[in-house]
Formats: sequence, structure tokens, C-alpha cells
Amino acid sequence: MADISCDIVVVGAGVLGLSVAAELTARGHDVRVVDPGGPNASSVAAGMIAPAFESLMDGADAARSALLRDAAALWPAFAARSGLVLDMTPAGWRGADAGEVAEALSRLGFPVKAEGDVVRAESDVRIDAEAALKALKVGLGGALVVAAARSAEWKAEGWWVETTAGPIEARRLVIATGVAAALPGLPQSVASIIDGIEPIAGQIGRSCVPLTDRVVRGHGGYLAPAASGSLIGATMVRGSRETAADPAASARLVEVAVRLSGASVPEVEWRGGVRGATADGLPLAGPVGDGLHLALAPRRNGWLLGPLVARVVADGIEGRPRGAHAAALDPLRFSLPAG
Repeated sequence: MADISCDIVVVGAGVLGLSVAAELTARGHDVRVVDPGGPNASSVAAGMIAPAFESLMDGADAARSALLRDAAALWPAFAARSGLVLDMTPAGWRGADAGEVAEALSRLGFPVKAEGDVVRAESDVRIDAEAALKALKVGLGGALVVAAARSAEWKAEGWWVETTAGPIEARRLVIATGVAAALPGLPQSVASIIDGIEPIAGQIGRSCVPLTDRVVRGHGGYLAPAASGSLIGATMVRGSRETAADPAASARLVEVAVRLSGASVPEVEWRGGVRGATADGLPLAGPVGDGLHLALAPRRNGWLLGPLVARVVADGIEGRPRGAHAAALDPLRFSLPAG
């Protein structure tokens, strides 16, 4: 491959990297995305865009709930612009505590509808993760470079990124590499931020039987529709990079699926992925100096937060005033002086 020169190179093609690339391309920038291909944490996901139930599960305060709600509100326009299809069927919560759940969500400002032991959250929708990743890649056309990044070096006026397919020179560099180690050549201060991301392993199952027509959540897990059956999830094991299925966890998730669906669950194919998380559970999105930007560590909310992270990173690249939630996602927030 001949040397490539471009405005911006994004390293990593998970939901955050591809969302950033789509946003920047829509704004007229010449972008390249470098990724070796294959499954990643974004593809091993149910694609839930669920500000209400994520706020509930995390015990979020009003500010965090507002951030998640605003992130979800960006999705319809982002999907339309990027050729993605949203499943707008509202997600539900099933359990004996449905009334308490409805009250908690209402206090946080989420519109809900309670029917017996089920609560519907109008704000919570989903997207087919694998189909969406494919569509975002197709949208990039020749801007997707199937290769692994080996190193990155700042050279006064831009970044020189060595890849297995040849070098790429760009004025700006966006790191969206999930829980991978920092690329050699990055500033030590930035490498420390990247290497400080906590890995969280998780597993999700796929059944060939359609057990639900919408996302149904409850204590211990969820069910979600899939193109060829149903998804059953999910575990979160902090500090782990193990992607092999845990038989005990698999059995627990099947029990949850039976409880939520009221049906027997046939053989399940299990897949694992590793997500990244920060101390406060929010991603690292924005500039860190010398034309370098991060789009990392959304924990389990990569799909929900993708367009918001993309907007924050793109605004940072263009030097625009910071938006309402940029400070909350600032990659340097853990090292900034209090106040």
C-alpha cells in the first residue's frame, strides 16, 4: 500500500471509532480508519440504546440520567445520516417490582407505561449491533484500512502511524482501540490514561428461537430480539479479559431467559467480549494534546453513547466550544484540579 496522507486517522473500528469517523466524514473531513478486522466488543453486544434502564441499573443521579437521555436523543438523526435502522420498539422491565421501577424512572424524568408486572420505557430502543457495524464500515468505503496499527509518532505538524499495511500521515489522530494497550510512541501521559482503563469481560448468548419481540430486562439479565432468534445477556466481570464462556454464568443467564420469556430455551451459542471502563463509568472522549484525541472506555454503553462521543471528539478536533457534556467525558478529568 502506498503511503496515505489524510486529515484524521482513527485507530479502531468498534462503535466509538466508527461513530467518530462517520461524524467527521459528515462534516467534510478526509478520514481513514485503521482496524485489523474481526469481532470486537461492539459486535458482541445487544445494541441497546437504553438511557432509562441504564440509569436505573446504575442508580444514576439526575445529571447522569440527563447525559444518557441526551445521548440517546442524538441517535435518530445519526442513524438517518449513517444509513442505520433503529428498532424503536420500547424496551420493558419484567418483575414483581415493576411498580417501584416505574416510580424510580418517573422521578428521573423518563416516560414509562406500567402494565401488571411489566414497565415499558419509551426512551429505550435498540439497534442490531452487527448490522450497524457493517453499515458504518460500508459507509466509509475506501477510507477503511484493514490493518493493525503498530506505532504512532508525533512529528511537529502531524501524526505518523505505522501499520501492517504501510504508514499513514495525518494532522489528527483518534485512538479508539478498546482495551488494547497504548500504541508505542504515544506520550507517556496519554499511555498511562489508556493503560489505566479497566477491562470488563462479558458473555452473551444467541438462541435460534425467537423468545421475544422486544428487549425485556429484569434482575440478573435480559432478552433481546435478533435477526435469527434471540440474544441472552449478559455478564460483567471486572478486571477480567477472559472471553471463554463460564458454564455457571451461562446456566444463570438461561434461567433468567426462561423467567423473562416464560418459555424453554434450546441450545445457546455463547460469545465473549471485553469492554473498557473508567472509574466513573463514563468514556474518555476528547483532546489530550498535540492533535491527539481519545474515544475509549464506554463500559457497557458503547452503542448508547456512540453519537455523543462522536460529537464531542469532532468538536474537539474542530476547536468548537465544548458542548453540554464534554466536561463529563474529558479524558483528562481525573487529573484536573478539583473545581
